[in-house]
Amino acid sequence: MYFTDYIWFLGAMLVCMAFSAFASFKVNSAFAKYNKVPTMSGKTGYDTASLLLSANNIRDISIGRVSGKLTDHFHPKNKIVNLSDSTYSSSSVAAVAVAAHELGHVMQSKSGYVFYKVRTAIVPIVNFGSYLAMPLVLIGLILSLLVETLDPNIGFYIALVGVALYGGSLVFALVTLPVELNASRRAKKMLVENGILDRSEIDGASKVLSAAAMTYLASLLTSLVYFLRFFVYVLTIFGRRNN
Repeated sequence: MYFTDYIWFLGAMLVCMAFSAFASFKVNSAFAKYNKVPTMSGKTGYDTASLLLSANNIRDISIGRVSGKLTDHFHPKNKIVNLSDSTYSSSSVAAVAVAAHELGHVMQSKSGYVFYKVRTAIVPIVNFGSYLAMPLVLIGLILSLLVETLDPNIGFYIALVGVALYGGSLVFALVTLPVELNASRRAKKMLVENGILDRSEIDGASKVLSAAAMTYLASLLTSLVYFLRFFVYVLTIFGRRNN
């Protein structure tokens, strides 16, 4: 039975790896294509971020620059939108789309978007749980062997706590998907409303943002497979799968 589970897990992971590779290819190819298309407005990634902050009367968020390609991110605690080298000074359709996407996260934070609030709140829990999940499973297994005469379930229950903590990464990935999709919708709307992109240019921006969304879907599917594998593993080692 364990061998069958392993084959199932291996097959699922190969599918996830293939989908992740495809998503990564789509992101890079879409960005490369529309990074060569200049905006009619001439706005750069920095101009876009600055204009959108001003248009929404946001004064407490700064704009920074980080090295790399597509390493753009909004850091709510430090109140800074960091734009990558590939975005900051580029006046391409791809660059302004990425910059506007990060401003979409700023607007989520300011408006109290529920999924954004949930994702931000569970980050410490996910980080904490990722360290404790496997140790709790091992502790549960040891206790199950040591206290079999007292309570044969105690180790199993402790191991399930480890599974629940590990599941935090799945919840994080699940919540992240609507957060990213919503940020992209906000970005496209703001780009047109503020004259940064013409409506004829939105199709290119949409393709860049849609390709990026695929990577989050790939992360969600991978997290789901790992969680199910971990859960089945715990049920198997405790002999509870067929009970």
